[in-house]
Amino acid sequence: HSAGDFHPESPQRLEAILSHLKQSTLWEKLIHITPQPADLECIENIHDVNYIASVREACTNGMTHLDADTGICSRSYEIALLAAGAGITAADKIISGDIDNAFCATRPPGHHAEFNHAMGFCLFNNIAILARYLQQKHKIERILIIDWDVHHGNGTQNAFYDDPSVFYFSIHQWPYYPGSGAESERGSEKGFGFTLNVPIRSGAGDQDYIDAFVKKLIPAVRKFEPQFLLISAGFDAHKDDPLAGMHLTETGFTAMSDIVLELAEYYCEGRLISLLEGGYHLEKLAASVAAHIAVLTREAKK
Repeated sequence: HSAGDFHPESPQRLEAILSHLKQSTLWEKLIHITPQPADLECIENIHDVNYIASVREACTNGMTHLDADTGICSRSYEIALLAAGAGITAADKIISGDIDNAFCATRPPGHHAEFNHAMGFCLFNNIAILARYLQQKHKIERILIIDWDVHHGNGTQNAFYDDPSVFYFSIHQWPYYPGSGAESERGSEKGFGFTLNVPIRSGAGDQDYIDAFVKKLIPAVRKFEPQFLLISAGFDAHKDDPLAGMHLTETGFTAMSDIVLELAEYYCEGRLISLLEGGYHLEKLAASVAAHIAVLTREAKK
């Protein structure tokens, strides 16, 4: 998948992650899984049928953009199906007991994609598609989505805004793209109270994020008691990321990962899937992902 020359959401992002991991002691300790493409019916659980067809046709017809920010190429549709399928493949492996948890190094990202249009580099909403799959295929009743990408996950929030079975927590730079994610956005109808936004000002660092997790996320999780935990793992809140203004470091991502893994182990039998979202400084993206995976493999605690 290519979003275009000089686009920040580039293939080099995954290349940097893989190169870094292969040079670390983590690589040999990981179980490497090849994703299967998501079935169309899984995509249709979250996206309009006509929109899905329009993405396919745009790629087939040689279009280069779905919107001003979201570039595509001829293979983007099939790769987007693979990106959406990665979490589904991981879910089946976790439910069957083959693995404990998973990190999905996927692109294009997903959390901005809306019901009927692309947005913010995202074609299909990978994590929302996964959540619905877990509900329908594996009968998971309560799912927690934690989104620590520097941008608010508008598409994910909207997919579950009136749904009390999916709790959506987002911590993000505010005010900033895409403009959603105010603290007052808490859900609607039966879903009221099941959306928790923590908008924070540019310049926030590791301790600000840790405090938000301890003071806001953990109490909410205690009440919700999730059965499966999903992470929209963007690493663009890093202090060196070119697209944002936060001051997180690898230490902060390690601390957040520790908290989330402990929540998964206490409430969800350890069942956790993390999906890559943003992160555009190649070196720091790779280092931050490695720090996150080290926690998931419990290497950070040894």
